[in-house]
Amino acid sequence: MNKLGPVPVGNSNPTKIMGIINTSPESFYKKSVYTKQNDIAKIAKQMEEDGADFIDIGGMSTAPYLNTMIPEKVEIDRVTKAICTIQKVSKLPISIDTCRANVAKKAFELGVEILNDVTGLQYDQNMVEVLEEYCPSVIVCAFSKKLTSGNQVTQTRNLLAKSISIAKRSGISKNKIVVDPAIGFFRKSAKGSLFTKINSDWLKRDIDVIRDLSSIKHGHPLLISVSRKSFIGSLLNEKDPDKRLYGSIAAEIIAVLNGADIVRTHNVKATCDAIEIVKNLARPKKGL
Repeated sequence: MNKLGPVPVGNSNPTKIMGIINTSPESFYKKSVYTKQNDIAKIAKQMEEDGADFIDIGGMSTAPYLNTMIPEKVEIDRVTKAICTIQKVSKLPISIDTCRANVAKKAFELGVEILNDVTGLQYDQNMVEVLEEYCPSVIVCAFSKKLTSGNQVTQTRNLLAKSISIAKRSGISKNKIVVDPAIGFFRKSAKGSLFTKINSDWLKRDIDVIRDLSSIKHGHPLLISVSRKSFIGSLLNEKDPDKRLYGSIAAEIIAVLNGADIVRTHNVKATCDAIEIVKNLARPKKGL
């Protein structure tokens, strides 16, 4: 049985929802940012009431079009405070969104069971040692330090296979690995360093991948994260992330119909409601 932390995911399990809490003021969607402990506690409780199955904590923005690298100590301070605060008010499993081994280690020491690494375990060479020690569930994103060209759906499949292999070599069992096609992280150029460089249209790449999610899963549950992203903004010609809710919900639903098992979102209540309607109205489909 596939699990993300303690929660069964994929196969015939219902679609799961991961709520996003950012503690980084640099994040592109400012309404997802919570820096005060009272606010973090309040939104965590609200997400649990609204139907979230997990909470994803980030202490450093990874938006590729922003230069958001911060000192490791700052990231650790942000996420550890948030984790401790959430654990006091919610029983939801917590995912740590980081590509830094020391940040992940601090989170695991506090009882976090899930790592969400946008670099597919490739940014920090010490991450493997941390995985070997704590053996968490992992969400691996498609990522490359080198230029990727050609068919981007095929390349996404290949990059995910590479990160799956790294996870397995680190002692992570197959049933604890979830894949993420990294929507928004493939670009021709970017200010940040946490992206995969391509020589083709990034928007077309994301559209093609979402249309063909089922072909890149490698037998693993798949997480999709499109909420409020520039992918949605480009399709709607809408620069303000605050005005991308309806587009986000539509893209999330299409992704679920195309094979996504977990939806990572800023909009827990809206996403839960939309998926509940689809579950009741769509033709029966394994894993919805």
